[in-house]
Amino acid sequence: MTNKPLISGVIAEFNPLHRGHHFLLTQAKKSSPGGLVVVMSGNFVQRGEPAAFYKWPRAMAAIRCGADLVLELPVGFSTAGAERFCEGAVAMLDSLGCVDKLFFGSEWGEIRLLQTVAATLLSREFEAAVKEELRLGISFAAARQAAIAKLLGTPAAHLMKEPNNILGIEYCKALLRLGSRIRPETIQRIGAPHDAKAPLSEEPIASASQIRRQIANREPFSLYVPQPAADLFSRELKEGRAPASLHPVETAILARLRTMSRQELSHLPDISEGLENRIQDSIKTSVSLEQLISSIKSKRYSHARIRRILLAAFLGLTNQECSKPPAYLRILAFNEKGREILRFAKRSATLPIIANWNDVASLNAEAKAMFQTECRATDLYALCTPVKGPCGLEMTCAYWERKDFFGHPN
Repeated sequence: MTNKPLISGVIAEFNPLHRGHHFLLTQAKKSSPGGLVVVMSGNFVQRGEPAAFYKWPRAMAAIRCGADLVLELPVGFSTAGAERFCEGAVAMLDSLGCVDKLFFGSEWGEIRLLQTVAATLLSREFEAAVKEELRLGISFAAARQAAIAKLLGTPAAHLMKEPNNILGIEYCKALLRLGSRIRPETIQRIGAPHDAKAPLSEEPIASASQIRRQIANREPFSLYVPQPAADLFSRELKEGRAPASLHPVETAILARLRTMSRQELSHLPDISEGLENRIQDSIKTSVSLEQLISSIKSKRYSHARIRRILLAAFLGLTNQECSKPPAYLRILAFNEKGREILRFAKRSATLPIIANWNDVASLNAEAKAMFQTECRATDLYALCTPVKGPCGLEMTCAYWERKDFFGHPN
């Protein structure tokens, strides 16, 4: 697009936004004179759990820490496995029509091999190799790693062991599938490893998992979060809107599962190979989510996959619904530079942009259905927080309408 400065994108959960995330935003911003777009998960995340904080303060934290425009990744993508999560988020950035680069952090830190692995994962040779490995009864993740080792060698296979490498490869795959003009760029990940149980001693960088544990245990956490974000999160905790968890709705989830038929279970996202039978058998004897997940888990079915399936049941998501592409671009937060990005996007976007509730009314039937799913998910999220929220927050908590909810972007 002529006369348009370079615009970059980042895909994230920010659960919560920490110093490692801040480093990524800062590095991406340096080469993005036109601004930085973030596609961020909403109220539920890939772990199969509610995000610790509502999506609105998390979006505002992103704006305060370097983002210019934050778009919401719909719940059918934010609670999916890595492939669909990445496909949905990349499709949203691509549909803006004005994003030039996609930045992401990785343990590897160099883009070329990540792109090679991504291209291989889309090949017929890989498809044949992974089927052969799956016949051994191992998990798909293990089969994929073994197949890559056969096709590209051990160093490439080792990339598949690290979570941010895996996401980066999936981003590259999604770009290839779309034939997108967006160029991927990776930045060496810094700080504590993903899911680390303790922060690094030599620098104040902790994993999101460790920060969530500290928040849940009412331990100090602000050292590991950029100050502008820490202020927002501290206020949410003080007001009782955080941290969210499944604990307050555990009985509701078990009740929902006990009333579902085998056929209904079979229609949940990520159900295959008769997994619905294993789930239903386990439901009959389980009296807690932890017991239920442990009962269902096997070499083939990971904890994360099972949590996502159980959460989908609670949220009322179906495989048919979650197989559809993004139907709109929902704005969560923006600043003045974000407003400029939106001016470019309005001329080039291939999906409708939701900036206010009049925009929802003009959506087609499929997009309205996706938005109604988001409303339902937020109504249920409001039961996961220490102080329960009412229904209808999707229609009342746009930051430009409710500055008392989580502050002004400054």
